[in-house]
Amino acid sequence: MFLFEFDNVTVLRGGREVLRGLSLRVSDGEHVAIVGPNGAGKSTLLKLITRECYPVPSPDSVCRIYGRERWNVFELRGDLGIVSNDLGAFLRSRATALDIVLSGFFSSATLEPGHEVTVAMREAAERALAGIGAGALAGRSLETLSSGELQRVVIARALVHAPRALVFDEPSNSLDLAAQRELRDAMRSLARRGIAIVLVTHHLADVVPEIERVVFLADGAIVADGAKAELFEAGRLSRLFGAPVSLTLEDGLYHAR
Repeated sequence: MFLFEFDNVTVLRGGREVLRGLSLRVSDGEHVAIVGPNGAGKSTLLKLITRECYPVPSPDSVCRIYGRERWNVFELRGDLGIVSNDLGAFLRSRATALDIVLSGFFSSATLEPGHEVTVAMREAAERALAGIGAGALAGRSLETLSSGELQRVVIARALVHAPRALVFDEPSNSLDLAAQRELRDAMRSLARRGIAIVLVTHHLADVVPEIERVVFLADGAIVADGAKAELFEAGRLSRLFGAPVSLTLEDGLYHAR
């Protein structure tokens, strides 16, 4: 079973080709990083996975998620958890961490008066927080949380449905060094639990050791797809980012300078 299958997919945004004839398959349970510079098409590829955008119709293109071409987006969210650092900007600061995790059931920024929270939902939210090492945060308001703590709440929100896969969208943007370390530790723990991970990033250090497959995306097309040890090489990365890159490997993490 494939998490997603894209064959000869083209996506237009604003009348411009953002993805061009893209073909990519990721297996269910796989850990893969999609790496590329800003403007490469990473965000559009993410929206294609989450069904926020669709490809140009073509008889020779394929666009399937878990073997299906048609999805109810709300049903799909039960299988795919989305983790984005940008989500924190939309969360209401006076809500508690538990409220935010519960809001994942309703695809909202927080709980609203019309939302009916069941006992099973509350138990699932508490398990999601505990599973990410954030159980003690449940009753705290967002305005009291550090950036790292907030990111753990966002991850728990994505986990509340017990999804088959997590999609991380540039998760370390705006995080300080300590919060980045906490994020990567959490990603490693989730990968070891067998949850499929698709990481979209331009930060090499986010590609934790458990992620062994890397896809390079540039100008809306895949330019390389293979083992991290092969692709994370100074020459290849310099060509991908269009600037000189020097590389170091520390504790299993690659750092570009």
